[in-house]
Order: sequence, then C-alpha cells, then structure tokens
Amino acid sequence: MPSASAAPRRAPRARARPRVVAISNQKGGEGKTTTAVNLAASLAAGEKRVLLVDLDPQANASSSVGFPRGSVQQGSYELLLGGAALAEVVRPTELSTLWVIPASADLAGAEVELVNVEGRETVLRRALAPLADGSVDLPLDFVILDCPPSLGLLTINALVAADRVIIPMQAKYFSLEGLGALHGTIDAVRAGLNPGLAIEGIVFCMYDPRTNLAQQVVNEVREHFGNVVYETVVPINIRLSESPSFGKPALLYDIESKGAQAYLALAREVLSRMEAKGAA
Repeated sequence: MPSASAAPRRAPRARARPRVVAISNQKGGEGKTTTAVNLAASLAAGEKRVLLVDLDPQANASSSVGFPRGSVQQGSYELLLGGAALAEVVRPTELSTLWVIPASADLAGAEVELVNVEGRETVLRRALAPLADGSVDLPLDFVILDCPPSLGLLTINALVAADRVIIPMQAKYFSLEGLGALHGTIDAVRAGLNPGLAIEGIVFCMYDPRTNLAQQVVNEVREHFGNVVYETVVPINIRLSESPSFGKPALLYDIESKGAQAYLALAREVLSRMEAKGAA
C-alpha cells in the first residue's frame, strides 16, 4: 500500500465563478470609468469581494484607486498579451475587499497587437479563468471591467468575458445614438461569441433634473428598455470629479457627498435586482 507521502496531489478545487460585469459605453464622457470605480468600491464597502480590471488605455480607473499610469509595471496589457499571469498583476487597494488589475502604459498598443493573436476575442476570458478553477487564491463575488470608449478589440474582449453589461449614459440626445450602437454590438457578441451576455442595467450619470431634455431622454429610454433602467440616478457632483486626483473612490474621499451616496444606492439596487433574478 503506498505511503501517504506518495499519494498524488489533488487538483485545485473549483469555486463559484464570480459575476463578471462590463461597464461599457463606446461614447466618451458618459460616466463609464466613474461608474466602474465607484460601483466596484461601493460593492466592496458592502462586504463583497471585488476585482476591478482597467481595460482603458487612459488608465483613469487605475489612478482613481491609487495606481497612476506611470507607476504600473505590469497590468492588464501584460495579462492580455501573455507577459504575466493573473496572480502577478492583481494589486490590493485601500479597501480591504477591493483589488485592481491596473493599466500599464503599454495597453495603448494592445488593440493592434491583439489582431494577430489566435482567438483574439476570447483572450480576456481565458486569462480570467483561474478565478473560477481555484488555481488563484482570490475568491471573488464580482469582477468589474472598465472598458475603453470605443468598440475595438479591448471592448469586445470585455463583452465576451462578461456575464452582464451595465451602461452608464448621460441624459442627452447624442447619448441615445451611442446607446443604440452599443446595443447592436451586444447583440452581435451574443449571437457569435457569448450567448449568455445580457444588459444588466442602464444608469444615468451627471444627471441634471432641471432640464426638459434630460427628462425627455430618461422617459424615452425607460419607455424603450423598461425595468432595465435603474431607478438610481447619479447627479452632477463635484466630489466625484475631485476624488480621482486623490487616488480614491468617492466614498473614501467624501462619503457624505451626493455622488458617493448615489453609487452606494446603485450598488444596493444592483445587488437587489441580481438577487431577485436569482430567486426567480
């Protein structure tokens, strides 16, 4: 009978896969990165274990949690292009249950380099696989993907890796056009690469209720998308604009601010809706 020391080593035990949520809008200035950072931080403040992945070459999400672009040696670029393993690029943040994969300066070249990679649309999904198979000791509830303001390969990778999409938008006319284009892209990804992909919700950011146009746009989107639109709206708030320069999410910069409170409310609504869908 073989000794205990000769027994084969057990393979890592699979764990529950975290929910992967892409925060996407190909139109710039819609509140995408602000939403990715502050929703991730608010979920973490609610005792969820969250990984924020910065896929935007501007690296604003990274700097918003304490990792300025020039300070990052290994990050999402190295993960995507095979230069580093997942465990090598995950960094802790000031919140004990929030981690980040920051963007290094080289991410700006990823769109071009991914063109020649086999299975280029599924690179991120494969790179994140260790989170579920137990080979990386980082049990998570959520992975939040901050997408660039475009519909290139980085965004496609995020949509292929994601379970759900949250769309931040302003209550403006041109934002409606951008919403239509993104909706078409999501349909195309669902048809060809990720059948389970769905829109989790649409959130209005930098909302000013005093204008008739804002109210008209909100009503039109609610009429078309129904309950997909979140009840929570994020108002125009100076604290949300200031907090990234201090390398902090809004709730660590000024938790009493209207912006921080709005994202805490959004996190509660996101969790409530997900729990209701799961129960159903």
